[in-house]
Formats: sequence, structure tokens, C-alpha cells
Amino acid sequence: MRLRRKRFQARSWRKHFELKSVTNRTKKIRSLDILLFSTLRDEKVRLPYFLEYYRDRGVAHFLIVDNGSEDGSREYLAEQEDVSLWTTKASYLKSRFGVDWLNWLQRKYGHGHWTLVVDPDELFVYPFCDTRSIRALTDWLDVSQVRSFGAMLLDMYPKGRIDQVQYRAGQDPIEIASWFDPGNYTISKNNQYGNLWIQGGARARVFFPDQPKKAPALNKIPLVKWDRKYAYVSSTHMLLPRGLNLTYDEWGGEKASGALLHVKFLDTFTSKAAEELKRKQHYAQSSEYKAYAQSVQENPELWCNWSEKYINWRQLEILGLMSKGNWA
Repeated sequence: MRLRRKRFQARSWRKHFELKSVTNRTKKIRSLDILLFSTLRDEKVRLPYFLEYYRDRGVAHFLIVDNGSEDGSREYLAEQEDVSLWTTKASYLKSRFGVDWLNWLQRKYGHGHWTLVVDPDELFVYPFCDTRSIRALTDWLDVSQVRSFGAMLLDMYPKGRIDQVQYRAGQDPIEIASWFDPGNYTISKNNQYGNLWIQGGARARVFFPDQPKKAPALNKIPLVKWDRKYAYVSSTHMLLPRGLNLTYDEWGGEKASGALLHVKFLDTFTSKAAEELKRKQHYAQSSEYKAYAQSVQENPELWCNWSEKYINWRQLEILGLMSKGNWA
């Protein structure tokens, strides 16, 4: 595993030559700042709320890779004083879906910081997030000598057709996509890396009803006290060293965990899915997007009779989708 981690680090060094700096404001980063890393393409409509959401929760600086946006995302981000931005038109697929680019940026700028790696359609929620900042969470994790914090990806969707209501820039997407599947999840352990593997929910139910094992993984480890020796292996599903993946308790208790509210399914989804299917830059020859395109054409609705409307993080704790552990 040590050799594998070094290979990932070497690969990220090679891939960093694909990145061109647009605005580098990393000199503004202070020693205790919480940093957010992300890769995106054509997400301008989401960016105002995305940035506001994480600023309000204590993120001090955003380090973002723009993968050839054509909708003004790059220009918008370049104007933001707390954003450092790189751009590339290189293959998202050949960068291991952006992991190589972000591994390099985290290695160079994230050492010693708590780093949060999320997509523009992911909203991080955690215990007491309605009253406490991410800094409060990371301070507690530091005191507890915990280096990584897990979160389950929770697919959010509207009631009715996903294209029924137009999303406006700056709007809280949960106002539209406020429903989720409260059950239908399977959990297994990845013995090679030690992380949990979670599948199910709306995407398994709607897009992979006959092949649930092909449904996307919902387990993520987005928040890590970064060290330049670390490396993400596959998205934020797992890391090396392996110990960072033990974000759960094997002895009958519960470790604190969060959730990522996944607000992919807005009115923008249909055109986005068609574009990504054409680009073929995603996992397994974009099989996930093939399933999306086919299902959305037939019935662009994810809501069902046992869908549950999102209220707050405490609701997710009651349902067993996240835990506050012993953080009180």
C-alpha cells in the first residue's frame, strides 16, 4: 500500500503540468484556515450558492480546477477574492476523474490544514451544523485525535418532474430538491482499503433497479486533516494510508459522521447528462450517464410514495444516515 500511495503521488505530480493557473491567491491562506478543493465544468448557475454555503460554514479559501468550462464559470470564479483557480482542457477521465489534479493541489497547499473535497452539487451537513461551524467540528476532531470524517452521499430530488421548476443562480437548491430516500441502502466492507461501501437510494431504485450492484457508491470521506503523504485513491471514496478510511466503529458503537446532500437532480440535469454522455469522461464508459439518459427520457421523476422530505441533520440521525457519535 505504501508503494501504491507513492505511485498515486507521483502520478499527481506528472498531471499537475496539465494545470494552468488563472488566479493564485494562496498567499492569503493562513495556518488554521479550512480549505475547500473542487473540480468542475460548466457549473456557473450553482456557484453563487455553493460559495455562499461554504463561506457561511467557515471555509476560508477555495482551490478549484475548472475543466474547460464554456458557460462563464471560470470568469466568475476568477473574480472571487477567496478563490484560487486553475484551468485545464486535459482529459477528466485520464486524470482519474480529477483526483490526480486535486491530490497535487492538496499536497502543495493543504498540508496541515483541514481540507474539504466536494463537488458543486454537494452540500456538507454534519452534527449541529445549524448552530456550529465546520471549525467547531474540526476542533473537536483535533482534540479527539481523529484525522478523517466520513459522510454518506444522499441523493436529493423534487416532488414531480425534475425539470418542472427552474433553478435560479443563488437559490438554495434544497428549496426545489427537498426529498430523499430514507432507506434502501446496503453496506459492505472493502477489505482491501478498509472503507465501507454504500449503495442504494434513489439512483439505485430509479436508474439501476435490475442491477443494484452497478449503482454509484455513496460512501465518502470528504473532510481530512491533510498531510502531504496522503492521497485519495478513488474520488473521495477512499484514501491512503488505509487508516484514514476507518471512519466507522467496528465494536458496536457509532463514530460521528455527516452527509453530503447531493443536489444533482434539478432542471439542469437532463442537458448535463446528455453532455456528459457525449463527452464519455466518466467511470465505466459513462455507464452511469447512459442509465440516467435512458431513464430521464422515459420518466423524469425520482419521487415515490415513501420518499421523505428533508428537515435537518437531526432527522438524518434518527434515520441512521449520519451520527453525532459522542460529540455533544
